[in-house]
Amino acid sequence: MNYSRTLSTPLDAQALEARFALRLTARLSEGAARQPHAIEERLRFARQQALERARERRKAVVTQQPATVQAAGSTLALGGGPRDKGGSWWERAMAMALPLAVLVGGMALIHWNQTHAQIEAAVQIDADLLTDDLPPAAYSDPGFVEFLRKQQDR
Repeated sequence: MNYSRTLSTPLDAQALEARFALRLTARLSEGAARQPHAIEERLRFARQQALERARERRKAVVTQQPATVQAAGSTLALGGGPRDKGGSWWERAMAMALPLAVLVGGMALIHWNQTHAQIEAAVQIDADLLTDDLPPAAYSDPGFVEFLRKQQDR
């Protein structure tokens, strides 16, 4: 028969997790008791370190405050807000154009870097081919490819 047990409440899930944790710690404690003293000490030390890290994480989660956004009757937009505040038209246009210019400049820099890396890789391959003992025509010969495969099989 196929039994499917669903947990109806979060309390059932927590009770099941707690029971599993107790069983698991009992089994681990039994296994640790049968180990030599040196291994037992290493396990104890590792357990203490893990507990300390868990305490620090819990402490860090508790101390972090959620970020809040407060608005006083206006929407969040580039140069947003009432017309009488925020400067002239020129200042608002620059506030919108500057992030766009930085984005376009970054994209151009990434494109240049990728192109430069491809050229460097091609130069390295060409230099390796030209300084090798084999002529470049040997690499395009189908018999040479078969020769290389046989060499790898050996």
